[in-house]
Amino acid sequence: MTKRVLITGVTGQDGAYLAKFLLGKGCDVFGAYRRLSTPNFWRLINLDIYDEVRLLPVDLTDTTSLLQVVTLSQPDEIYNLAAQSFVEASFDQPLATAEITGLGTSRILEVVRQVNPGVKFYQASTSELYGNGNDGSSNEVTPFVPASPYAAAKLYAYHMTKIYRQAYGIFACNGILFNHESPLRGLEFVTRKVSNAVARIALGLGKELVLGNLEAKRDWGYAPEYVESMWLMLQQDKPGDYVVATGESHSVEELVRRAFECVNLNWEEYTRSSSRLLRPLEVNSLRGDPSKVGEHLGWKAKVKFDELVQIMVEADLECWRRWLRGEQFSWDAINYPSKE
Repeated sequence: MTKRVLITGVTGQDGAYLAKFLLGKGCDVFGAYRRLSTPNFWRLINLDIYDEVRLLPVDLTDTTSLLQVVTLSQPDEIYNLAAQSFVEASFDQPLATAEITGLGTSRILEVVRQVNPGVKFYQASTSELYGNGNDGSSNEVTPFVPASPYAAAKLYAYHMTKIYRQAYGIFACNGILFNHESPLRGLEFVTRKVSNAVARIALGLGKELVLGNLEAKRDWGYAPEYVESMWLMLQQDKPGDYVVATGESHSVEELVRRAFECVNLNWEEYTRSSSRLLRPLEVNSLRGDPSKVGEHLGWKAKVKFDELVQIMVEADLECWRRWLRGEQFSWDAINYPSKE
């Protein structure tokens, strides 16, 4: 019997890659998305799966809307990837972040409990939960010290997932994913901001790259690989929580240097730092320990830092070249005017 899956946040980076992965597994994929005045399906179109995903509008602040989506899709598995996921924006919108990223998860879990507690549930947790509580490598038992409204909302969702697992026997898992990037990453995230700016500069379309904290370190992996770990978690006999990471960390400065090396340019000639782009509360360093996910699920990151940066820079270069040739294709950067 064909497995039915529901992905909330299907229009985001992870949602699109996960949808493609699950379609490849022969699943019927339902994608819940937030209805906007301007459609945001470019990632699904880019991956050539737009016509294969059954799209359902949803409002995470409305339990009735969630109930309708779950009833229509009748899923065997739910992957909750929907969130206000940009850390900086959460400082400007703390209440909306709590409502969507935190309480939205509780609403889905309650619908599952009432409609079909046999549904397997995946919650997209985050390395931001750790904050500045640990200078070394973080695993599943490392204390959480959230340092943003986003991280605080995700912490609530993390614990609610565990509570529903323990109290009601729901097969519910937390995937504590460290940063994972790709050419489908949003331009508000530093990796894609860098790769896009470097491509523009290399082609004579831009002049500089302006960033905030160049010393911040992150554990960066490749998103298409990370979505497989989500699926693996729900294929186990027992639910659990897993850190997914490369086990390496690199600074933003290293990211910038590597990106400019891809186009044979000196990063220092084109990059400057602005205090305007600093967060009110900065997380200095995040690095994950993927031992458990490797031992229990057999998952291991294959694409490491240098290759990841090259993949992203080359993808943005190719897109800007296509744009210069006058081609029309599904892409996001053209909708973000430069502020140089």
